Amino acid sequence: MSLALEDYALIGDCETAALVSREGSIDWLCVPSFDRAACFAALLGGPEQGRWVIAPADGGHTVRRRYRDDTLVLETTFETPSGAARLVDCMPLREEHPRVVRLVEGVRGCVRMQTQLVIRFDYGSIVPWVRNVHGELRAVAGPDCLRLESDVPLRGQDLTTVGEFDVHPHERVGFVLTWHPSYVEDTKHVDAAVAVAATERAWSRWVRRCTYSGPWRDAVVRSLVVLKALTDAPTGGMVAAPTTSLPERIGGVRNWDYRFCWLRDATFTLLALLGAGFEDEARAWREWLLRAAAGDPAKLQIMYGVDGRRRLPEQELGWLPGYEASRPVRCGNAAHTQLQFDVYGEVMDAMYQCDRFGIEPEAAFWNLLRMLLECLEGKWHEPDEGIWEVRGPRRHFVHSKVMAWVAFDRGLSLMTAAGFDGPADRWRAQCEKIKAEVCTRGFDRDLGAFVQSYGSKHLDASLLMIPLVGFLPASDARVRGTIEAIERQLCDGGLVRRYGTDRSVDGLPRVEGAFLACSFWLADCLALLGRRDDARALFERVLALRSDVGLLSEEYDLERRRLVGNFPQAFSHVALVNAALYLRNASPLDPGETRPTLR
Repeated sequence: MSLALEDYALIGDCETAALVSREGSIDWLCVPSFDRAACFAALLGGPEQGRWVIAPADGGHTVRRRYRDDTLVLETTFETPSGAARLVDCMPLREEHPRVVRLVEGVRGCVRMQTQLVIRFDYGSIVPWVRNVHGELRAVAGPDCLRLESDVPLRGQDLTTVGEFDVHPHERVGFVLTWHPSYVEDTKHVDAAVAVAATERAWSRWVRRCTYSGPWRDAVVRSLVVLKALTDAPTGGMVAAPTTSLPERIGGVRNWDYRFCWLRDATFTLLALLGAGFEDEARAWREWLLRAAAGDPAKLQIMYGVDGRRRLPEQELGWLPGYEASRPVRCGNAAHTQLQFDVYGEVMDAMYQCDRFGIEPEAAFWNLLRMLLECLEGKWHEPDEGIWEVRGPRRHFVHSKVMAWVAFDRGLSLMTAAGFDGPADRWRAQCEKIKAEVCTRGFDRDLGAFVQSYGSKHLDASLLMIPLVGFLPASDARVRGTIEAIERQLCDGGLVRRYGTDRSVDGLPRVEGAFLACSFWLADCLALLGRRDDARALFERVLALRSDVGLLSEEYDLERRRLVGNFPQAFSHVALVNAALYLRNASPLDPGETRPTLR
């Protein structure tokens, strides 16, 4: 059985990332960038798929771990009968090539440590050629090379690299693993202790820019650090998660590749960063969007590669058994071809919020946004695949229509605020038409609530966005009825499922966990209804599900009581930040108010 997701911590350099277990193993690492092939993939198969362990040799140890203050430098402390040692892990913010730095520090007594390195490129399918060059280990296969600098002697054993060493108080033993193209020489020496200190300073400098103050600061800052780590520094793109195929249901088939930039996730992330004072990241994302969306606005995709590439073909990696036998393991994501109207609203809302925070759009950028709205005019009335990316027939999802309304509403607001030209009367008419249609076809009088799609009798947690984006105020009886119906029918153990478990929405097996972002949305809605105590209680209920180092995945398995889905998940962390901002400032809406202050 694999370790639970709660047993892993994230390290990263804002261009790629790794997962480190509480046992001292790195079981997942993609290099040189988020969506490249993994050279450590034990998370999806086992040690033979690649991993790197540094841990006490006696095996009889207990573990404490933490991040150093508000950084992404991880400390794991091992207690053994003979003493204590500390393992420090990080990925220095990149100068040229990605590096993993591991530093063992003696704390008390004498601890016998061991290391085992199993390198397998291309998701465990390629065994590299390993040789010793001037005291360094070099593993080469095709275009990839991993170079290991070590303070202790290493030896080969059964296609792995192993070594043992003792560590005493105040002693430090360093390891530096560097990826570089196999056809490029890299001889730069890196001092592990110096690299750890520099990485710690760099993260501390970044966090000092945070303007958030108030309750739950530790949870908010940790989430912001995660979001920054999932942002690709050279391009400004933001990946949804650093992993692929971690299942939404253990043993199930809902296993997707999340190492791409969803416009939806990225725009919510942008709003969280803006709300906490990080304007540089917002500007970088806006430029990323301009590049990614260039060309025909009718071909706007819901997701792109972090570099803006559009083709993300999906394939199954049949040689990998998957996390706890959850198959198939997938690389790429076929949903990039789907039609989802909500992304238009999210992009326009993000640009409107940028303008509110003083990041004014240039005329060239407005031309792109205007073309997007003109494209949406001609097709918002069509069915789409919706926010949950159904792999089945398209439908008239209410959330998609609401977000189409948001696109025109924010477009009008941005045009007015920035003094741009546009067909204001025409877009205003579109807003009125969409709202009338949703209120007529998307509301079920028998249920007293809005429904998932036109003609449906089923609820959907995405309907919680209706008051949060200002489509209708929370004081509207139809909105209140929807929120209360979701509480009754979609809540389990105080947490929110995306939709009912009595049917399949997306053509796949029905059972899945509670969706953590939706649980935060419900907390926001409860605050708007004036139920602030209930909102805080729900918010803190979800906070309690975080791992010991403050990380969240996409969902929570209520039966097994564990996190599931790709990890850590940007959508969950951004919902946490936005909910904390919201609960700190929100007050119930007046009957005529239609847009909350922070959305």
